[in-house]
Amino acid sequence: MTKTMINQAVTSASATQITLEPLDNMCLVNLCGQLDEHLRLIERRLAVQISNRGNKFRVTGKETDRHAAIAVLEALYKESKDSILDPQRVHLFLQQSGIEVQLQEDALTSDITQQVSDDVSILAGRSLIKPRGQNQQDYLLRVLQHDINFGIGPAGTGKTFLAVACAVQALERDEVRRIILTRPAVEAGENLGFLPGDLSQKIDPYLRPLYDALYEMMGFEKVAKLIERNVIEVAPLAFMRGRSLNESFIILDEAQNTTREQMKMFLTRIGFASTAIVTGDITQIDLPGGRASGLKHVINVLAKVKGISFTHFNSKDVVRHALVQKIVDAYDKNDKLEQKVVKK
Repeated sequence: MTKTMINQAVTSASATQITLEPLDNMCLVNLCGQLDEHLRLIERRLAVQISNRGNKFRVTGKETDRHAAIAVLEALYKESKDSILDPQRVHLFLQQSGIEVQLQEDALTSDITQQVSDDVSILAGRSLIKPRGQNQQDYLLRVLQHDINFGIGPAGTGKTFLAVACAVQALERDEVRRIILTRPAVEAGENLGFLPGDLSQKIDPYLRPLYDALYEMMGFEKVAKLIERNVIEVAPLAFMRGRSLNESFIILDEAQNTTREQMKMFLTRIGFASTAIVTGDITQIDLPGGRASGLKHVINVLAKVKGISFTHFNSKDVVRHALVQKIVDAYDKNDKLEQKVVKK
């Protein structure tokens, strides 16, 4: 095998240009992947930006991140001569190489922030969706940068709707192969066994908010066809056990009604080239018997894990009827008063 040579030229304080040699167009296609998906994966893992023209690559980011990305590109370019690369192989290479994920919890790379700062929007099916307020904007930006994301806050803040919009956009851009929507089948005092119909009919009412968002963005007929082809899968959380979800966009809604065990089970289902969003409102827990919420627990457990984002919404982010914000504030105030009374 001809030895791969790399020429480097630092073009600015935050960018490095490299040339992968010898020039081999088939290897370059293999290295970059379909629609540059391999480069996007490296970008997310190492907090850099990568652009290329032919075998000339420009890597932008912090110096240590650039060096790590260049090493990965060199190694994968060599490997591309002898084997077909795919997102799973690139992901495994990044893991086995011992390169640390460099993403910072609350900081996005400046270049990406500048590109989408005030104009961030989601094109989901027939709808152009723009965030309302800083929290919604930060939420969308974090989803672009992290593989696992949490949206936590009161009803009406757009957590689930924006999550579905991100999923639809990713599917239509061929960034994922399927969308999986799930939620625990737990509601205040209800029991599936007492509902009429077969299992599917019992489950549907719990998943209705997810269906409604899909119908609004893509239309009833298209959603029905995608569900029939299993491109869109809507299922209760209990059905996730034992699965490995690769190249998928996964949304767990109403996560405040998961137990600790269910939350761990769900998060360990995430496979290669997948993105997950977990949404919930920790003030509306319907778990029976006073069981601890998996969502409340995971906030502390994963708070410092790199590559995972948390967006906390509040009453100011409510985009429903004006009274909803006042209702949320009133309940928060009442809860605080009750907690003071209990402490006394």
